[in-house]
Amino acid sequence: MFRRLIARVLLGLGLLCGATAGASDVTFPLTSPDALIAKTLLDIRGNRLEDALREVERVIALRPDFRLAHLIRGDILMARARPLSGLGPGTRASRDSLNELREEARVRLLRYIDQPAPDQLPREILQLAPHQKHALLADASRARLYVFENVDGEPRLKADYYMTIGRNGTEKRIEGDKRTPVGVYQILSQVSQQRLTDFYGAGAFPLDYPNAWDRALGRGGHGIWLHGVPSDTYSRPPRSSDGCVVVTNPDLKELSRWIDVGNTPVVITQRADWVDRAIWAQTRDDLLLRLRDWKEAWEARDPDRFLRHYASELAMRDAARWLAAKHGNILNKEWIRVELRDVSLFLYPDGDMAYAEFQQDYRSDKLSSQSRKRLFWRLEQGEWRVALETAAESPSSTRLANR
Repeated sequence: MFRRLIARVLLGLGLLCGATAGASDVTFPLTSPDALIAKTLLDIRGNRLEDALREVERVIALRPDFRLAHLIRGDILMARARPLSGLGPGTRASRDSLNELREEARVRLLRYIDQPAPDQLPREILQLAPHQKHALLADASRARLYVFENVDGEPRLKADYYMTIGRNGTEKRIEGDKRTPVGVYQILSQVSQQRLTDFYGAGAFPLDYPNAWDRALGRGGHGIWLHGVPSDTYSRPPRSSDGCVVVTNPDLKELSRWIDVGNTPVVITQRADWVDRAIWAQTRDDLLLRLRDWKEAWEARDPDRFLRHYASELAMRDAARWLAAKHGNILNKEWIRVELRDVSLFLYPDGDMAYAEFQQDYRSDKLSSQSRKRLFWRLEQGEWRVALETAAESPSSTRLANR
C-alpha cells in the first residue's frame, strides 16, 4: 500500500518515477531541508495542506534561497482555491526551469524511497586500504553523493547528500560536452573559498580527471571538481553543472571533515549497484585471487603464465614492446620477490572493468624498488585481465640489489 501511495504522490505532482520500490516504511528526521521537503510532498498528496504549509515554511525559514521550497509553497496556497494539477501550475517560470524543479522534487523524495537495504553494500567499492579512511560514491541516477567509512577494509555507509552533475548527464568524452565522467578518481587538492569566485561557493576539491584510463581512451576535458554553490543559492537542479559534482554549501563544509586530499577515492557512476554481502564478497574475492595469481606467477619467474594475466589488447603505448621487455626481464632474474601492501579495489561502473591500487615492494637479485602500482582490469572470456598498468616510482626507492 505504501508503494502505491508513493506512486500516486509522484503522479499527482506531475512527476515520473521508474523505481518506486523501497522500504515498506519511511521515517523523516525533520531536521534538514531535504527531509522537510520530502514530507511536504507526501502531505500535499495526502491533502494535509496545513501540515505541508507548516513544513515548507520551516524549510524557507531555514533556507530562504531554496527555490523549490518557494515553488511548493505557492502551490499549497493556490490549492486553497482549486485542486493542484501538478507541481508549479501557476508559476511564471519557464518550462525548462519548471522541469528542473520537478526533477529536483522527484530525486529528493526518492532519497526516502529508493534507499539500499541496511545489509547491502556498493559493488563499486570492494576494498579500502588502511589510509583510505573514507570514500565517496556519486550516483547520478539518484542525484546522491554517498560517504562511506572504512571499517576493516569494508565500506560502511555514513551519510549521503543531494548532488548536481553535468547538464548532459554522464560519460564525459570531450572538452565542453557538459558531461560528468564515470570512473574512479582521486582528489588532488583543496581550494579554499577565499581563492575562488562566488560561483564555487564554500570551496572546491579538484579531481584527477582525466585519469590514466581516460587518457588511454583519448578522453578529453579537464577541471572536474567537487564544489559548492553561489552564496545566493541553496541548491542547483540535478543536471545543471558543466560536468562537476556540486553539493550545497552546508553539505560541502560537512563533507570537508571526511575528505583527506590524496587518500579519499571518488567513484562516479550512472547508477550504483547495491548488492547483498555474499555477492559483494564474491566479487572482491575473485579479484583478490586474480591479483594473488598475478603476483605468484611473477615470483615463479614464469613469463608465459605471468603475461596471460594481461588483456589481448592493452591500452598502452608500444604494448608489444612492453610485453617483450617484461618477458625478457623475468627470465633475466635468478629470483624475484613481490610484496603487495595497502590494496584497494573498485569495480568500474559498467561492471566488466575493475581497478586495483597498491603499494608494491619488488626485490630481485639485480634490482629492488618500491612503487605505487595501479592496475586497470577487464573481463575477457570470463577472466579478469590487466588492460592498463601504471606505476609511480620514487627515484630514491629504486636501487641495484647487493650481489
